[in-house]
Amino acid sequence: MGKKGKREKKGKGAEKTAAKMEKKVSRRAKKEEEDLEALIAEFQSLDAKKTQVIESSCPPPSPRLNGSLSAHPEKDELILFGGEYFNGQKTYLYNDLYVYNIRKNSWSKVEIPNPPPRRCAHQAAVVPTAGGQLWVFGGEFASPNGEQFYHYKDLWVLHLATKTWEQIKASGGPSGRSGHRMVACKRQLIIFGGFHESARDYIYYNDAYAFNLDSFTWSKLAPSGIGPAPRSGCQMATTPEGSIIIYGGYSKQRIKKDVDKGTLHTDMFLLKTEGAGKEEENLWDFRILHTGNSCFDKLSLGPKSEKRKRRRGRQAEAEGADDEEMEKQQPQGPVEVVKEVVTEDGTVMTIKQVISGPAEEKEKSESEEEEEDGALGQQVEPCPRSNAMLAVKHGILYVYGGMFEVGDRQFTLSDLYSIDLHKMEEWKVLVEMDPKAQEWLEESESDEEEDDTEGAEGGEEEEESSEEESEDEGGEEQHPSVQPGEEHTDYLSRTEQYWIKFARSNMGPDAKEKKVVKVAHAMAKTFYEDSA
Repeated sequence: MGKKGKREKKGKGAEKTAAKMEKKVSRRAKKEEEDLEALIAEFQSLDAKKTQVIESSCPPPSPRLNGSLSAHPEKDELILFGGEYFNGQKTYLYNDLYVYNIRKNSWSKVEIPNPPPRRCAHQAAVVPTAGGQLWVFGGEFASPNGEQFYHYKDLWVLHLATKTWEQIKASGGPSGRSGHRMVACKRQLIIFGGFHESARDYIYYNDAYAFNLDSFTWSKLAPSGIGPAPRSGCQMATTPEGSIIIYGGYSKQRIKKDVDKGTLHTDMFLLKTEGAGKEEENLWDFRILHTGNSCFDKLSLGPKSEKRKRRRGRQAEAEGADDEEMEKQQPQGPVEVVKEVVTEDGTVMTIKQVISGPAEEKEKSESEEEEEDGALGQQVEPCPRSNAMLAVKHGILYVYGGMFEVGDRQFTLSDLYSIDLHKMEEWKVLVEMDPKAQEWLEESESDEEEDDTEGAEGGEEEEESSEEESEDEGGEEQHPSVQPGEEHTDYLSRTEQYWIKFARSNMGPDAKEKKVVKVAHAMAKTFYEDSA
């Protein structure tokens, strides 16, 4: 056999090896997904035990990120759903629902039967239909050790007037994903981008889908023009004209084995409709908004009227002019035409056109004076963070929670700030929290086994009223109660056999014993924390 034949045989052998490895990885990923599906199903069986709507006052929600914060379309309320928490050793997922009363600056927890499974990195959008609806799509569920992921492709609606969850089953929707974006626009939910990740592979999306809120049907959009590259975590907002702006985001690609390259996107696109009367798929058009010549300003806070008066006063003293004459003077430096668009999902977009002029030194001196004025009073502002939850109500931006990084530590926050977007004077602290006081547990081998059986069921919650926990639940089967002052390890030791039997009855006789024990411990943990 010649050299060419050997090379061809060697090449085919490598292809076969790669194909075998791909099948092996695919089978392993499928098994991981099935394991997580079983765990999710068991947690849902616990949620199904609740048959009544219970609303009660409570402290602020526990620290979290990657949840959703939405403004009620009719009431002065914010709605917080889901999210995640990581303390360095375990990942906790939530599907709880909190309502923040803006006027009273108070929180309440609303327990509604049959909620969506626990998740984070989902998307939520509100519409004013029938007293208000909160729509939720997708997101992910992570294993306690944070190494396995299940991505949802389900669609849910919370009817705010009746306080009922409903799962909407319609074919033709997006694949399972998280990190996507969704907005309500012209009686449609528009979804763009996101990613899907397993322990060994990932994919980023740049597809767009529309869900019709009247016909309850999905359609995949095929916009004309050049669309954004695949990405997750972008900013997406509607304009007053009914178009959609997409900005930035993140993606990564594999350069070679075990080497990935991340990309922070800074481009901007406009997804717009071209009229009515055509098929939905042909309505949309992508336009590139070139940001190279655009200006993004860091906003400085402070009373604008006082700054103007102080600048005028200094100029009047120097030039001998009064306030009226100063107002009549035409600007000699660059002229800025500024338009701000504030959307209901918390996005503030500034469009600015600058007409250059000769008086750059004057502009600089005024800027310096503004900085001096701002330094006169100590400004309060949120600490740096990522994956926070945002909402806008009555022109006020609310920022809740998120993640604050210090070195390799990731502290999860539960503070709440607000700022008036019309005045841009100062941040207000509605719920205070010291990020330095947050829990962070270093990894240790002794915790690994426990990580496999605890954590994903929902995390540590604030204390709740004892009346909720002692609810009879309409005479349904009662689990072993938690004794006053009983630690979780003692409770698990005392009731382990009950939970294993209960898990076995739900999972069937063919389930592996190790898996049954894992689920049993998780269910016991959930019940213990709900009863604490």
